[in-house]
Amino acid sequence: MAIHLTKESKILVQGMTGGEGMKHTRRMLAAGTNVVGGVNPRKAGRTVDFTERSVPVFGSVAEGMDATGADVTVVFVPPAFTKAAVTEAADAGIGLAVVITEGVPVHDSVAFLAHARRRGTRVIGPNCPGLISPGQSNAGIIPADITKPGRIGLVSKSGTLTYQLMYELRDIGFSTCVGIGGDPVVGTTHIDCLAAFEDDPDTDLIVLIGEIGGDAEERAAAYIRDHVTKPVVGYIAGFTAPEGRTMGHAGAIVSGSSGTARAKQQALEAAGVRVGHTPTETARQVLAVLDAGS
Repeated sequence: MAIHLTKESKILVQGMTGGEGMKHTRRMLAAGTNVVGGVNPRKAGRTVDFTERSVPVFGSVAEGMDATGADVTVVFVPPAFTKAAVTEAADAGIGLAVVITEGVPVHDSVAFLAHARRRGTRVIGPNCPGLISPGQSNAGIIPADITKPGRIGLVSKSGTLTYQLMYELRDIGFSTCVGIGGDPVVGTTHIDCLAAFEDDPDTDLIVLIGEIGGDAEERAAAYIRDHVTKPVVGYIAGFTAPEGRTMGHAGAIVSGSSGTARAKQQALEAAGVRVGHTPTETARQVLAVLDAGS
């Protein structure tokens, strides 16, 4: 089993015929992902040949869903067109929209996320690497060859740290890895993934990666304390960040002691989460928890 993405998922790629869309569609197909179509109104009716298969291009998400039964879309469109793309997907009734696009205006994100919520569409992102259920499906830009299927669930604000923890724990493997994105407003939160992993019978341990800024990790800590029975290991990026500097993701805004790595660590540890100070130390913490439970 996995969360949000399985081998049964049928994926459309909005913006598939652009440079990034082509590159990552090729990678998704190579990973065994069931990409059933692309979406580009100006190139509807064409077919794009990849090594694994020929993929048809549809004029709209609704058309692609009707023709293929797609239930996931991955969005590779420029920031100015992202709001329209996600709104179209939600109006078509897609179940999951994975928004890779970086630099989406916050007011656009607020608008399309609210619209998607009303329509019952889950959004991951924007400004995220997507998600992967190793050995089953890969929706986005996460490298598929750095880990294997296993029983760890991972949720992360950072794409790079997602990849590093996947690699550090490659001998153990993952059920699903979700990069939720680091913008101030995102569609799927740490808490959403924690709840899904808690309910997933094939996830035994959860890794949570956060970063300085905001209070998402503190809210996740409260949720873990009250609702999560599985062991959780955490890492917060930014322990060495200098005060008074704007760094990293748009959501990494620190005010006084609020939003610091130390404050987040304390909140998580108070909820029973082991917190590493480096990715490698975090991986060792995971191994220690697994060894203690075996």
